[in-house]
Amino acid sequence: MPIDTIYRDSHCEWVDVESPTTEDLKFLHERYEINNLMLEDTLDPNHLPKYEEDGGVKFFLLRESTELERKNLNTISDISTKIGIFLVDKTIITIHRMKTRSIAETKKQLSAIDKDTAAEKIALMIALLIMKSFDDEAISLMETMDNIENEIFLKNTNHTTQIRRLYKLKRKSGLNSRVLTISTDAVDKFKLLGLQDSEVVDLKDKHKDVVADFDHLNLQITNLISMFLALSDQKANQVMKVLAIYSVYFLPITFIAGVYGMNFDNMPELHHKSGYFLTLGFMALIVVCTFIYARRKQW
Repeated sequence: MPIDTIYRDSHCEWVDVESPTTEDLKFLHERYEINNLMLEDTLDPNHLPKYEEDGGVKFFLLRESTELERKNLNTISDISTKIGIFLVDKTIITIHRMKTRSIAETKKQLSAIDKDTAAEKIALMIALLIMKSFDDEAISLMETMDNIENEIFLKNTNHTTQIRRLYKLKRKSGLNSRVLTISTDAVDKFKLLGLQDSEVVDLKDKHKDVVADFDHLNLQITNLISMFLALSDQKANQVMKVLAIYSVYFLPITFIAGVYGMNFDNMPELHHKSGYFLTLGFMALIVVCTFIYARRKQW
């Protein structure tokens, strides 16, 4: 997508670049005298959030949560996409490799505002919407976790897919937490833009709230995984308990059956007229005694 000027008034100009090419970055370097190293940072899909300042250029590199469903959750690019924000005098330049909700929503908000808006104010609007994307992701993950919890404890399901879903949920939540933690310094640097204190505090509070939400979510997921594994162990123990009880009942009578099944000639019981019925009765007596003993022990 070519370089596009999507907003202009007497106070600022907003230039947006989606999926930048080498030629686009070269133009920005020559036109706005932006350091090439800063521009190259916008090409790295896994670059961490940061703030840099070079001469009259202020550079914010933030990451927005995405709705893409990745099979492998190994890097921060699997759950977020980066947005580079350059502030040069009265010009704001945004660079991103894919369509983002924060850019689209900011465009809508600007179109609904009658008065002129400063470049710093636009940067703040984008940052607030980026924090909102993580807030929405936290709510979505919390709902998913609640559904899994209901399936485990209310529907009494114990499928192996549940632990896989929990693990994936834990990976996503952990990566989001990492992005937000690293973004703390960049968020704090918004105080250098000359904005009102209340506006900067609002952004910081939103960032802290989202960080707290993901910390809580990480803890809840970890506890749920532990409870799921404990429940699985408990069910396995119940099965072993039933098998052990049956073993207690059948072991002595199996022993008796084995002894009397040897058929030696010198075994007087083999020739006893009522030996067969006496043996069956003795076996039944052992089972009854074992049952009474187990009930008294509350096994």
